[in-house]
Amino acid sequence: MTAVSTSPTAVADPCTASGVAATASGVLSAAGGYLDSHPDANNVLTAAVSQSPADARSSVRGYFLAHPGELLDLQHIAKPLTDLRGQCNMSVSPDQLAQLFDALSS
Repeated sequence: MTAVSTSPTAVADPCTASGVAATASGVLSAAGGYLDSHPDANNVLTAAVSQSPADARSSVRGYFLAHPGELLDLQHIAKPLTDLRGQCNMSVSPDQLAQLFDALSS
């Protein structure tokens, strides 16, 4: 008879850079898949990038007021990042992630 020793798998601390990256990666992947299957929402969010902040806010708000189910779906997809903000007492925004990737790629 052979004894098998199992050790608990180390779970990454979600508040470390690797934990945040893993959470953000999952959220962004799910959001990308969702937007691929909801082209109108994808188009509104894509167009918002090239609009003034006021116009972007207005068009995105208008779209999701008319499509509250899609807003709820995307909020559900983003929930792991929202939870992480509370759990780790930090804010993780798309701008922060973009700045990080820009800094690492230069």
